[in-house]
Amino acid sequence: MHPLAYILASLLLFLFLYFIKPSSNKKNLPPSPRKLPLIGNLHQIGPLLHHSLHSLSQTHGPLMLIHLGSVPTLVASSADAAREIMKTNDLVFANRPDVKMWHRLLYNMKEVSVAPYGDYWRQAKSTMVLHMLSHKKIEAHRDIRVQEIDNFVDKINRSCDDDSHVINLSDMFVTFTNDVVCRVTFGKKYSDGENGRRFKKMVGDFVEVFGGVNLEDVVPWFAWVDRLRGFHGKVDRVAKEMDELFDGVVEDRLRTTVGGGGDGDDFVGVLIKMEKDNKIRVTLDRLAIKALLLDAYTAGTDTTSTLLEWTFSELLKHPKALKKAQEEVRMVLKSKIDINQIDINNMKYLKAVFKETLRLHPPIPTLIPRVARQDVKVMGFDVAKGTRVIINAWAIARDPKVWVDSNEFRPERFLNSNIDFKGRDFDLIPFGAGRRGCPGIAFAMATNECLLANMLHKFDWKLPNGEKEHDLDMSEQCGLTIRKKVPLLVIATPFLLSYYMS
Repeated sequence: MHPLAYILASLLLFLFLYFIKPSSNKKNLPPSPRKLPLIGNLHQIGPLLHHSLHSLSQTHGPLMLIHLGSVPTLVASSADAAREIMKTNDLVFANRPDVKMWHRLLYNMKEVSVAPYGDYWRQAKSTMVLHMLSHKKIEAHRDIRVQEIDNFVDKINRSCDDDSHVINLSDMFVTFTNDVVCRVTFGKKYSDGENGRRFKKMVGDFVEVFGGVNLEDVVPWFAWVDRLRGFHGKVDRVAKEMDELFDGVVEDRLRTTVGGGGDGDDFVGVLIKMEKDNKIRVTLDRLAIKALLLDAYTAGTDTTSTLLEWTFSELLKHPKALKKAQEEVRMVLKSKIDINQIDINNMKYLKAVFKETLRLHPPIPTLIPRVARQDVKVMGFDVAKGTRVIINAWAIARDPKVWVDSNEFRPERFLNSNIDFKGRDFDLIPFGAGRRGCPGIAFAMATNECLLANMLHKFDWKLPNGEKEHDLDMSEQCGLTIRKKVPLLVIATPFLLSYYMS
C-alpha cells in the first residue's frame, strides 16, 4: 500500500475514534424532550405551566431539562428532586434569574422575592421578618385582624337580610386581605371609594403583567413581538402607576407621622425611621422602601385571598367536609363569640382542611424560579451554571406514589400525619423551602384560620340558584397566582347560637 494511503487510513481511524468514542468530559444531562430551533420547547407549554410541565415529566421523569427558548431550565417534579435543590444544594440555587421585566416592574429587582442572593437580600429579608412577619409582630397586629374579620362578618350579616342575595366571596376575600395587609403595611386602608377602586385596579394589572408571558426573556430576538403586542408598554405603564402609588403611600405616612395618625407601628413607618437612622449595613433608600412595600403588599394579599377562595370552594364542593369542619368549630367554641389562638389550635380538622387545600391548590404552583450559581450535580445529573430551575410544587403534591387518591380532596389524610407545609417536608412545599422559602407563612395562616373559623361558626352556606356541589366550576385561571376562573358565589344564613347558649 502506498505510504500516503497509510497516512490517510490512520487519519480517518483517528477521526472516527475521536468522534465516536465517548468523551470523558461529556456531560450527563437530565432527560429532555426534543426541542425545536429558536423556540426550544415553548411549543409544548400551555397557558397553565404546572399542567404542561407535569405532562412532560410523565414521559421524561421527575428531573428533566427543557429549553424555554434559549433558556435551559431544570424542572423538578418529585420530592427527592426538590430536596436536592432546596436543601442539599440550597446555597447553589439561592439566586433568582436576571429578568429584564423584573428590573422594570420590581424596582430594579430590590424586592425580596426576586433580589439577587447577597448582602442586600439578607438585610432586606431580615428587615421584613423582624418588623412585620415575626411571631411578636403577628401578635401585635391581632387587633387589626379581629377588626377586619368583624367587618367581614358584618358585611355578610347585612347581605343576609335578603335571603336570595348572592355574595361574591372571591371579591370579599380580596377586599379583606387587602384591608388587613394595608393596615399592617401602610397604616391605613385603601379599599374605600374611588381611591379604593383605583388601588384595586392597579394591583390587579400588576398581578396580570407579572404573571404574563414575556417572550423577550426567553427568546431575545422576540423583543419586537412584545413591543408589537403592547406588552412592553403595559409593563412600563403598570410600573409607573405602582411607583406613583407607593410614593403616595410613603408621603401619606410622613404626613400622618407628623399628625399622629395611622395604625401606629406599621411597616412603612418602621422603614422610614430606618432610612433616617441609617444604622443597617446596606443602603435603605426610597427605592428600596418602595420595593419592600410592594413585596409585603403583593405577597400578603393575592396569595392569601387565593388560598381562601380555593379552601371555601373545596368545602362547598364536598358537603361532608364542610359539615365536619363546622361541627368541629362549633363544638370547640360553643357559645363563644371571640376566637383566640388556643381555640384555633384545638381545631385539628380546620387545619387539615387548609393543608389539603394547599396540597391541591398551591397559590404559585411552580414557585418563583431559581438559578444555578455554579456547576453542580443534582440526582447524578450535571447542571450548568446559569441554568434556570422550576420546582413544580403542584405536581409534587399530587404524586400518586406518595399520596393515596392524590387528586381527591381528603382533609382526613392529615389528621394522623406530621406532614406540614413550612418547608421541612418536601412532599408538600406550597411556600417553597430553604433560604428562598416564603417568610410570611405564619402571618398568612394566622389571618386565614381565624377568618375561616368565624365563617363556619357564624353562618351556614350554600350555592345560589339551587346549584349542587357538582355544579361548582373549579377551573383554574392562569396568572401570577392560580385563582378560580369563575368567582365563588354563595348564599349565607346566620347560624343561631341559641342552641349552644341553652
